[in-house]
Amino acid sequence: MPNNKRKNRGNKNKEVTMTPSNEKDIPIQDYEDDDIEEMQEADLKKLIRTLRSSQKQILELQKSLMDKIENLSRENEILRRNQNETKQLVQQETGIVTEVKNSIDQMKNTIESLTNRMGEAEERISDLEDREQERIQSDQRKEEEIRNLKHIVGNLQDTIKKPNIRVLGVPEGMEREKGLEGLFSEILAENFPGLEKDREILVQEAHRTPNKHDQKRSSPRHIVIKLSTVKHKEKILKCAREKRQITLRGSPIRLTADFSSETLQDRREWRDIAQVLREKNCQPRILYPAKLSFVNEGEIKTFHSKQKLKEFVATRPALQKMLKDVLHTETQKHGHQYERR
Repeated sequence: MPNNKRKNRGNKNKEVTMTPSNEKDIPIQDYEDDDIEEMQEADLKKLIRTLRSSQKQILELQKSLMDKIENLSRENEILRRNQNETKQLVQQETGIVTEVKNSIDQMKNTIESLTNRMGEAEERISDLEDREQERIQSDQRKEEEIRNLKHIVGNLQDTIKKPNIRVLGVPEGMEREKGLEGLFSEILAENFPGLEKDREILVQEAHRTPNKHDQKRSSPRHIVIKLSTVKHKEKILKCAREKRQITLRGSPIRLTADFSSETLQDRREWRDIAQVLREKNCQPRILYPAKLSFVNEGEIKTFHSKQKLKEFVATRPALQKMLKDVLHTETQKHGHQYERR
């Protein structure tokens, strides 16, 4: 029996000696108390070191596990916080979305209200534009009617004044001795002896115009002589044109037809054009009541308005060159008059 124990002990020692030198690789075995007693001191030390190493590994593993648990706990806390923050952000965003939605609804309502107001404003503007257009058309019709009435009145005045002769340049007070009719007879005797003896030439009325003398006026008032017939008036004016220089007691005077203010203005507007034509030997004349007549290329042309003259001039290059400056000036005058209106 003792031999068997030694033999067994020897086998156990052999098992111990066969263990690798690396302490980490030493397998942890279950030792009984009798086995521990029979172990040699060196094997026992190795066992102790192995146990200590295992204990250390266990502690390190435990520590590692604790660290991991702590990290997981921290991560879990972070996740929980993030979840709370995300929840708060979601709530905030939900609130913002709600506010934005409310704002959008308010903007839609405001836009709808503004659209309705704009529609109403556009309707009012359209009504005002229609009224303004109607007013403009009404004003244009009134202006046209006024022009037509002025034209009618002018024609009536010209008709009434057709037998009249206007005498210009007779000094104030000269008629005191013989009267205006006596002065006119003196003018005929001094300038047209043959007409003065014509008993058919009768003066129906004579007066100065305007009726009241203005002391500030430097030139004398005109004398208007109303004859019995237009024929006698035209005869006297024809003789005056032929004689050219008319005098009264040696002083120069003028004899002209008597026109309405509108016709006088129309005749004045031909003056600059007539002057240019006269310089070019086109023999211009301003005919009754306000027509321009002149000779062009051997033919007598007569125009009632400047528009007709411009249309004719546009077809005659030489005449267009001749009247270019004066027609351009007239156009500018009319433009300024239109702007003032």
